[in-house]
Amino acid sequence: MKARTVLITGTSTGIGKACALHLDKLGYRVFAGVRKPADGDALQKIASARLTPVMLDVTDKNSIASAREMIAGEVGHDGLFSLINNAGFGLAGPVEFQPLEDFRQQMEVNFFGAVAVTQAFIPLLRQSHGRIINIGSISGINAMPFQSAYCATKFALEAFSDALRLELRPWSISVSIVQPGDIQTPAWQKGLAAADKMLTNWPPEALARYGPIVEMMKKMAQDVRGLPADEVAKVVARLLNTSTPQARVLVGTDAKILAFIERLPTPLRDWLIFRQLPKYG
Repeated sequence: MKARTVLITGTSTGIGKACALHLDKLGYRVFAGVRKPADGDALQKIASARLTPVMLDVTDKNSIASAREMIAGEVGHDGLFSLINNAGFGLAGPVEFQPLEDFRQQMEVNFFGAVAVTQAFIPLLRQSHGRIINIGSISGINAMPFQSAYCATKFALEAFSDALRLELRPWSISVSIVQPGDIQTPAWQKGLAAADKMLTNWPPEALARYGPIVEMMKKMAQDVRGLPADEVAKVVARLLNTSTPQARVLVGTDAKILAFIERLPTPLRDWLIFRQLPKYG
């Protein structure tokens, strides 16, 4: 039998890399989306010959079109079994002082990127009656203070997934969204670097108002926590292997706790979250 083919975006590090390597080990033919040739070379060194790096920038329509043309030529009439929209990043900060460009960048990659890639590959998924897996976050259910931009992108991805699931039902294309809590990825270190850069551009009153929050964010970035990215990869594999994939899957105890908190009355929900923050203002 031919190996089932999957395309994963954002496989240079973190969850995307873990998914690419795990599915490769399970025998899938993995097209691993990367933006730098060096990242593709690094993946090939630790994967089987089935894994194929694909230059893919989810914010560039020409890059998406080239990737689609290449993959279409490889899969032929069999089509693509699964698209896994993983590419994304997060930048935290108070709304009052976070640059609008930070909001736009995150929405462009995390949401519009997933939409653009999905639009391009639906025809190949239709050929195989395949499935789409969007890597969301508990942040798509639980909007935390000082993470408004990132949370907004993941809330948008939730709505997109729900609508798309029904739209594609006539062709038996399933749509699932995975909702991890904290995951051990290089994103924490990137967040620390972004926080330091943010501070250099702040006016004096910003630090006076939000200084304790910045210190809390830096401490969180330095104290890496959460599940290994491999745990998300295992969930993705289960969604690919079952005949009835779930519409949404929470990953991690913290994700399940936060999902429960969102079902509480709003005043109680807000009190529980706010009491975890250091005193500021």
